Amino acid sequence: MPPLQSVLAVSAVIAAILAIRAHYLEESRRWQVYAFKPLATLLILALALSLSPARPEYQWAVAAGLLFSTAGDVFLMLPRDRFVAGLASFLVAHLCYVWAFGIGVSFAGKPLLWLPYFAAGGMVVALIWPGLKPALRAPVTLYVVVIAVMAGQAVERWHALGSAVALAAAIGAGLFVVSDAVLAIDRFRRHFRAARAVTLATYWAAQLLIALSISAELLAQ
Repeated sequence: MPPLQSVLAVSAVIAAILAIRAHYLEESRRWQVYAFKPLATLLILALALSLSPARPEYQWAVAAGLLFSTAGDVFLMLPRDRFVAGLASFLVAHLCYVWAFGIGVSFAGKPLLWLPYFAAGGMVVALIWPGLKPALRAPVTLYVVVIAVMAGQAVERWHALGSAVALAAAIGAGLFVVSDAVLAIDRFRRHFRAARAVTLATYWAAQLLIALSISAELLAQ
């Protein structure tokens, strides 16, 4: 990886670690969350834009997803939690990723590849359903469907292309599902202390892998 991309990737990882750590600090030092959480995602966005793409439209779709993800980060970290706005931002981000993962390959050509994600999504919805306010049930269910489509299409892209970048995107999409599942269970079913660390670590790993899937240099591997 060229020096600029290496610096951006390492900087994103450091910012992510600092953001996760900040969530466990005393209240007076929680300002670090506001500094490092959006910074980590913006650094991954900068990395995505700095890579030489195999397909420019794929790069722009992923970059759009990262931009909406940054908006979601901001909404979810505000003192007055804007959960619905954050959910909507990430839903649009996943639609951008669906667009990216459908470029150059068939869409839903092998629906059986999607089945594990829909099954996992259904189990998570069943777990959190009693804790969901009635007004949130429809948007949360829609979100789960969209992220399942995103992850399923990422796997389908990997099966079609068989490249390292497609595998990176598929792993990243799977980690995104894990991140959101842990977040949902922690928020609506049962809180546990390690949830924030697990959610954020898998979230930024997912975003970094999806960003790296842009690279034309990795395409031949």
